[in-house]
Amino acid sequence: MFKNFEDYKAQRDTLLDEAEGLATDGKMDEYSAKVDEVHKLDSDYTAFAQAQADMEALRTSVSSPNVISNKAKDGIIKSVEDSIDNSEIDHRKAFMNYVLKGERMPEQFMNADATTVASEVGAVIPTTVLDKIIEKMESVGHIYSRVTKTYFKGGVTVPTSSAKPTATWTTESGTTDKQEKTTGSVTFSYYKLRCVVAVSIAVDNVTLDIFEKTIINNISEAMVKAIESAIINGTGSANNQPTGILTETAPSGQTIEITEGNSPTYATICSAEGALPEGYDSAVWLMKKKTYMEKFVGMVDSQGQPIARTSVGIDGKPSYNLLGREVVFCENVPAFSTSVSADTTFAFIFRLEDYMLNTNLNVSMKKYTDEATDDEMRKAIMLVDGKAIDINSLVKVVVKNA
Repeated sequence: MFKNFEDYKAQRDTLLDEAEGLATDGKMDEYSAKVDEVHKLDSDYTAFAQAQADMEALRTSVSSPNVISNKAKDGIIKSVEDSIDNSEIDHRKAFMNYVLKGERMPEQFMNADATTVASEVGAVIPTTVLDKIIEKMESVGHIYSRVTKTYFKGGVTVPTSSAKPTATWTTESGTTDKQEKTTGSVTFSYYKLRCVVAVSIAVDNVTLDIFEKTIINNISEAMVKAIESAIINGTGSANNQPTGILTETAPSGQTIEITEGNSPTYATICSAEGALPEGYDSAVWLMKKKTYMEKFVGMVDSQGQPIARTSVGIDGKPSYNLLGREVVFCENVPAFSTSVSADTTFAFIFRLEDYMLNTNLNVSMKKYTDEATDDEMRKAIMLVDGKAIDINSLVKVVVKNA
């Protein structure tokens, strides 16, 4: 299937170009199928590279009752590295030296995208490391992992459906009027997400694996925090950032108000559930953990039954719900208190898969010196935009003036 990394990369670029063309033409089902092909190709190449590495390791390993010598161990490690495409290993090592020692990146590994200002970006993070960063972001981000991710180029207008057709009963040979599918669109821009990351490693003793593990943890955690904040509260083009869910106006009748100085009650939760349209069963509650633990745990219905429940999954992690609806803890809304300011949304319901986050799947890094402290700083840069493409599941619980 693959000759080497360049062959894999060429196949991947072809699939991405085809996916972009399908999205531009509004063929969203075919676009989704093409994206699935990209993911399968990535998975196949990972398995291919691992198999090659395992085979080379087996060829060079020698069965021995004694503890493996350092020389033999070095030979196995070298054979594994050699089995991976040399250009990829060279890129990863060059990137490590750039970040830790300030060595200039070879030209073939420099960022050449004219959209990203060249003076802002020093080096493109290698594909292997980037894949691990994305995987880590998925695992640590409770909100990021649930939204829909797309990879359109900035400036592309993506069609979205704003209404659903309805079926009509008719006679055996009867007909019904044709229904026009109402569609809207959303245009993604280039918004630059910039975060400073710390890489505090002893340069003289660092290995490639230790360096990559550290940089992956630093970048993924910093970027997830910034992206999730924008998903909830981003103000949009006015401040060069994605448009957050709470920036949108909830549909009529889907804003539940609590008079300032009062606390939420069982009736509040029932009103919010009643306001959520049918068909959005996968919508979740989002609120701060403090709000859930202080205001809803222990709350009972009219029959004395608790409305908040905690269960433990097979992974040993607790899950929380209100009246059977999952609760996702969110640090980007304020905790409720009787003194919270008016016109504040402290909890809301939303189907997170209806938020579309668009990225360029590319993270770059630049080193610079903080002139105030003379510290060597490293900043990671990614192009991101996002917007809720369907707000019909948005139900806000808001404190209003008395």
